[in-house]
Amino acid sequence: MGKTIQAISIVELLFLSILKFILLKTSICVLLLSVLWCSCNFSSGSKTAAQPAAAVVYAPPLKKLKPEEYNYYSQIAKDFFEKHLLRSNFNGEILIAKNGNIVYEKYVGYRDLRKKDPLTEHTPLHIASVSKTFTAMAILRLVQEKKLSLEDSLTKFFPGLPYPGITIKMLLSHRSGLPNYVHFIPNSKWNEDSMVMNNDVVNFLYNKQPAKSSPPGKAFSYSNTNFVLLAMIVEKISGQPFPEYMKQKIFDPLQMKDTYIFTLADSIRETPTFNYDGSFWQHDFLEGTYGDKNVYTTVRDLLKWDQALYTDSLINRTLLDSAFTPYSFEHRSTHNYGLGWRLLIKPGQPKIIYHFGRWHGCNAAFARLTADSATIIILGNRYNRNIYTSAHDAYSLFGSYEQFQNGDEEEADNTASPATAVKPVAKTKKIIHRKSSKSKRRR
Repeated sequence: MGKTIQAISIVELLFLSILKFILLKTSICVLLLSVLWCSCNFSSGSKTAAQPAAAVVYAPPLKKLKPEEYNYYSQIAKDFFEKHLLRSNFNGEILIAKNGNIVYEKYVGYRDLRKKDPLTEHTPLHIASVSKTFTAMAILRLVQEKKLSLEDSLTKFFPGLPYPGITIKMLLSHRSGLPNYVHFIPNSKWNEDSMVMNNDVVNFLYNKQPAKSSPPGKAFSYSNTNFVLLAMIVEKISGQPFPEYMKQKIFDPLQMKDTYIFTLADSIRETPTFNYDGSFWQHDFLEGTYGDKNVYTTVRDLLKWDQALYTDSLINRTLLDSAFTPYSFEHRSTHNYGLGWRLLIKPGQPKIIYHFGRWHGCNAAFARLTADSATIIILGNRYNRNIYTSAHDAYSLFGSYEQFQNGDEEEADNTASPATAVKPVAKTKKIIHRKSSKSKRRR
């Protein structure tokens, strides 16, 4: 009997030992699995959160200025703008930077002239065709990621589009020959109570087939249609709405916290625009398109954009250089166009990389004097042609840049017919403004 009990005790002990061993092993396995699961989730989460920052990194100022340098540039900029722009009914934002350091910053007037709420450093203004610089860089990023080629045909993304022979590069450089939708849609029988969206522009090309301005690749012809299509290509490749893609891939990583792409859902928060006489500029049926326009931003956020373009975190140096290379030589001129950027190229002086624009009462001037690491940004929401001429003339604050007479002629974003357009005039003549009309928009 005693032996039996002893045998049972040994069996129980053995059983308990085995059970403890199994439980220990199971606990270890569970612990290891938990660690691995957490590790994978942490790694995955980190990768998701860091992915935009890994591709685009906020760039601080290139180089701090010495006190005497700062004082010099600050004073000459202050004197210049007080003399040339601030006396001309200017309502908007000015920022001048050297080596990424702000040497002059000014906010004049009101966000809404009807409410008298002051403009601040956080007031985003419509930058019109300066928006094209963002669209162009989004496309080049997709090229860099090998999701797209500059030589890809437009019909690869829009099968059956009756405009063969057009490449992505031609869209970026305004050499596609495609007609400008801000002309052909208003001149059609479009119901102006219905907002034009990007898809409507494409459908119009499919169904109405408006005439080309030139054969593909044969001439420069500035067309907003090009950049509407480019924004849609970004959407097709990324699977995201263009405004969302730009926020995730560009604006947020660069800490451009006051920047967004306008959609109709943003109507409540948008900054209104006004004519030169202070009258409110009403919306019209072309407000809904983006890629060619509709970026709202501030001068400080545009400085962040400028600084990022001095690095290769956004786009590698080869692609950046291709964006700042001229592609149109049919007519001898100091003006040229790269991939989403205007260029001024004069013998014996540095190349100027810039883009200006106009949408309704908004004027935007954004110039990069890369040889001098200088940046000139002027935004206004009350129409003022002096924004363009002041920006051009301000180049001389940083070096021997020849003054550009009549330099604003190509910049006015205006859909007007010759009968209703604001005529370009020499800056030495008295500027004559015409009354706002529904047909006057942008070029």
